[in-house]
Amino acid sequence: MTPIVHLLLLPLLLSIAVGKNLEEKQGPFENTVLDVPEGTPVPYPIYQFKVTDPSVNNFRLSGEGKDDIQISKDGWLYLERALDWSQDDHYIIKVEALADDEVVEGPVYVTINVLDVNNRAPYFNQTEYTAMVREQKAAGVPFTRVFGLDQDDPDTPNARLRYSLVSQIPMKQQILLFKINPITGEISTTEEGEQMLKAREGIQYGRNEDQSIDALKAKFNDYCPGQHTPYEENPFFTCVERAGRRRNVDPQEDPDYTLFVRVQDMEGQSESALSGNTRVNIVVQQNLWVKPRPIHIDENLQVAYPLNIAQVQSNDPDAIYTLVQKEKELKFPFQIAENGSIFLTEMLDREDKDMYILVVMAKDESGEEVDPPMEIHVLVQDLNDNAPVCENAETVFELQENEPIGSLVGNLTAHDADEAGTLNAQITYSIMSQNPPTTPMVFSIDAASGRIQALSSLQRKQQQVYHLNVQASDPVFSTECKVVVKVIDVNNELPLFEKTDYGNYTLAEDTPVGHTVTTISATDADDPDSGSAFIEFHISAGNNGDVFAVETDGNGVGQLVIARPLDFELSSTYKLQIDARNKEPLLKGLEYGSESTAFVSVSVTNIDEAPEFAVDIMEVTVPENITKGSVILTVEAKDPEGKEIRFKLDGDTHGWLEIDAATGAIKTKGHLDREVAEALELTVTVFEKENPEMSTEHALSVRLLDVNDNVPKLTENQAFVCIGKPKPVILKAQDADSSPFSQPFKFTLAINKKSPNWELITVDGTTAKLILKKKTTEEKTFSLPINIKDSAGLGVTQPFEVKVCNCTELGYCYLAPEDRSFSYGLGPTVGILAGTLGFCIIIFIIAIKQINKDNKKKKTRAAEEETNAMM
Repeated sequence: MTPIVHLLLLPLLLSIAVGKNLEEKQGPFENTVLDVPEGTPVPYPIYQFKVTDPSVNNFRLSGEGKDDIQISKDGWLYLERALDWSQDDHYIIKVEALADDEVVEGPVYVTINVLDVNNRAPYFNQTEYTAMVREQKAAGVPFTRVFGLDQDDPDTPNARLRYSLVSQIPMKQQILLFKINPITGEISTTEEGEQMLKAREGIQYGRNEDQSIDALKAKFNDYCPGQHTPYEENPFFTCVERAGRRRNVDPQEDPDYTLFVRVQDMEGQSESALSGNTRVNIVVQQNLWVKPRPIHIDENLQVAYPLNIAQVQSNDPDAIYTLVQKEKELKFPFQIAENGSIFLTEMLDREDKDMYILVVMAKDESGEEVDPPMEIHVLVQDLNDNAPVCENAETVFELQENEPIGSLVGNLTAHDADEAGTLNAQITYSIMSQNPPTTPMVFSIDAASGRIQALSSLQRKQQQVYHLNVQASDPVFSTECKVVVKVIDVNNELPLFEKTDYGNYTLAEDTPVGHTVTTISATDADDPDSGSAFIEFHISAGNNGDVFAVETDGNGVGQLVIARPLDFELSSTYKLQIDARNKEPLLKGLEYGSESTAFVSVSVTNIDEAPEFAVDIMEVTVPENITKGSVILTVEAKDPEGKEIRFKLDGDTHGWLEIDAATGAIKTKGHLDREVAEALELTVTVFEKENPEMSTEHALSVRLLDVNDNVPKLTENQAFVCIGKPKPVILKAQDADSSPFSQPFKFTLAINKKSPNWELITVDGTTAKLILKKKTTEEKTFSLPINIKDSAGLGVTQPFEVKVCNCTELGYCYLAPEDRSFSYGLGPTVGILAGTLGFCIIIFIIAIKQINKDNKKKKTRAAEEETNAMM
């Protein structure tokens, strides 16, 4: 549509498209900022300039987007073509007001911001994923991940993605065995999946055992001896063959489960959200790495050692086993054999140690773990090999005279080192003798508890001390315990304070715990060697937060000390009530009075304290691809005196983070990269705004979660093959990501059909070998597209140049003088230089020896001539 037609249509467009908002789209002739949604239909008026000069009869537009945006003669800006945010998110244009062709007003500048519209559906980076998961995989631990992408504005909800699991096939009894993290796309097992996932049966191989078809046939012969049916026609052998190859099954060809996964933009919260879908094929692998049940071993077991007590089996038949103890102790009487058998090397004693925790490690030849460490518990079973032991060599009890029959004398205690809760440790008590003897006996004892009671009301004037011999027995052994019972005077005297008011004391808020405030004392007129005279001090009132305590030896002197830190903000004054009490109860009818109570007043003075953090540990874990400007943690702190505080952050050498000094919010200000640093150890400081010296530091640990943001890359991109002796070329790749986004890699030739000349075979998780299948006599350079994918399926095709050439005796390509386009790389170049240098050194040595030999001959000839002359 031409500008002339636009101008003819403008009045109609203004009335229809602008309508009542016409006034809002008009403005003076000055710099202007406009927001226009992408995809707005055209032609569409977006703004009209009003000029003050009546001579203006036209406008001129220049700058960015002048082909998409036009201006009419009456000052209307309108869209010539619909705007696209993905091409440009803003335009800056210059507008001039003209009288004929002369500029009379302006220029002014118009900034047009293109607003993103959710018109691009999210999609996955793969249409189909494959994954392996072991039986009993812990619920919630990811074993694979899907990745969604969206081309809308990443700073808007249009590109904020959310993952969901659409369906699981098969799904028996409507039980989901898998779940997906809606934010990260990580797939893990549910609790039901951890319990219910089962692998199809597979043939098991021993360490270094051959896994070829011939080995499978041998296993078949072991199962079915004497059969002569051809292997290929026997269903059982076919089953064995499939089971033997199960470990290398391709999930796309034979999945156990297929998950359909959806990704939605708008965080999946809008009915208008767009979506994409993918499929995840999963194979369940058998888990042989199964933890044995707790092993029970009798102590002092009389058998031949070493004794086989358990066996473990790794999922890797070539695993190397090691056995360590979880507790760092000198004695560790266990060993593990090459086949995973665990042996006990000597008899155990439960009283030395009743349980051992063995940790079994399974690693490959390079020391890498092939299965997670396994804990095995060994429980030592008890035998009755210990006699009861009295708690004290002699136990002393006190009992007031005139106590009623049945009064408690005390509880005798003995211990047995055998296992508690068994008959071996069950102790029974009995009184064997009493001195002086009486008929009947004055005391009885409960056989099960050791509780001793009086069978009569004792009189101090008749007998002051009794001696008892008590037998403590288990089913096999017995021990005699000595008991002394003292008959003491009745507690008929009250403890009396020397004064009832100990005055007022002033303490600074930072006075240390353990500081003695004052000393108090009291006296008691009862028998000094009895519990009736033993004085205890109790703070009965005013001790908010149990800040104070009284320490005493029972002889009437007490030290009032600080038991917990003082805090002026919590309490600035204390009026402590301290009571003096006896260990023995008072004589019936006698009560404690005010003379057994004293008071101490304490005032606390305030000091300026540094601000304090709300938590003791600050740790946070974030994905390395977290959006710039995201808050990862808000540090909380306060000043005890309520003063205004500020924060600062130190130790970020990468410049990735920043902290809001006022709020404590820590944000990302740069791109985080786990491959640069897996963790940041930082220091957060909170300080008083008006007095920065009053500060407190706290360590902050930020851990970065890996995302699959690197692809595997070849370490070398060229090699050569000798025509006479072609050898496989070893390709090696590396990936800066960590598991599960790194190795094992999948190597393929990225060509449409099978190559007639080359074959690529994977060697291990990081290497493959490239084989020239056809011999040739012609020198030629091949550029092969090699596709390498990581374990999550992410990868790109990379060129690899191979020169097929005639080689020298040293095994390197011969280069004609005019052909220098092919480079051997660092290794071959160093080899050639070393060979050349060695050859030069050999020639040099031979030349030196020849010169020395010639000189020697000349000297000999000269000597002979001189002798002849003399003759």
